[in-house]
Parts: sequence; structure tokens; C-alpha cells
Amino acid sequence: MEALYHQTNKQVHEVQAYMGRLETSDKQSVHLVENEIQARIDRIFSNLERLEIFCNKEPPSKRQNAKLRVDQLKYDIQHLQTALRNFQHRRYAREQQERQREELLARTFTTNGTQKKILDVANMLGLSNTVMRLTEKRAFQDKYFMIGGMIVTCVLMFLVVQYLT
Repeated sequence: MEALYHQTNKQVHEVQAYMGRLETSDKQSVHLVENEIQARIDRIFSNLERLEIFCNKEPPSKRQNAKLRVDQLKYDIQHLQTALRNFQHRRYAREQQERQREELLARTFTTNGTQKKILDVANMLGLSNTVMRLTEKRAFQDKYFMIGGMIVTCVLMFLVVQYLT
């Protein structure tokens, strides 16, 4: 029992050292380190199951102390496994953000093609550039008329609600 406990405790400390290595490893070797840590955690869990069986075979005077030591190891390894899962989750989220960023950077953004199509149709119809520029200027002015009309409508609705209710 004592030898297995010390061996398992040593393995827990090794996993803690590997966790430190995990933070500094490069992108290619991070998967290997994660797999190594997970394999060690699995071995520790199997050792803990054996230790629990040995605890029940201890004399009653030593049983409480042995169970506390095994429970402490169990708590430590569960904490390490949670830390590994958190690291994997952060790494996955970071990789996904990088992929999305690369997709956005690779995407070519174009202006709305309708304006170009209208100009092409107008050229085919034989409208002069001056007439087309006047049409574009009119569309620009119409936008301000629309915004002004929306503001006036909102003010009128506010006044109706304010004074008629």
C-alpha cells in the first residue's frame, strides 16, 4: 500500500510538471504532451482504485488516515484533469478564432454590385455621364430627405403620445 501510494504521488507530481510544459510547448507538440498527460492521469486513476481497495484492507486504526491520503490524491488528480480540460478548451477556442480570422482575411469584400449594374444599364441605354452623376447626387440627397422624414415622424408620434394620453 505504502509503495503504491508513493508511486502514485510521484506520478501526480510528474503530471504537474507536464502541465507546466504544456503551457510552453509549441503548436505541433502540444497534442503529444496532452496525450501523455491524459495517459498518466488514466494510470493514476487506476492506481487510485487499487489504493482504495488496499485502504479497506488496512487495520481500522490506520484506515481513516489511509483514506484521507487517497482522497487527497484523488482531489489533486481531479484538479489536474480539470486544468487539462480547461487548457484544451482554451486552445480549441483560440484555434477556432485563428481560423475564423484567417477566413475573414482571405475573404474578398466587394461593394454592392447593384450600383455598377445600374451604371452599365444606363450606359447601354445611352445616358450621358452627366445625367448619371445627377442621378447619383439625387439618390444621395434623397437619403437625407428620408432620414429627416423619419425624425419628423418620430417627433410627431412622441407629441401625439405626450399630449393625447
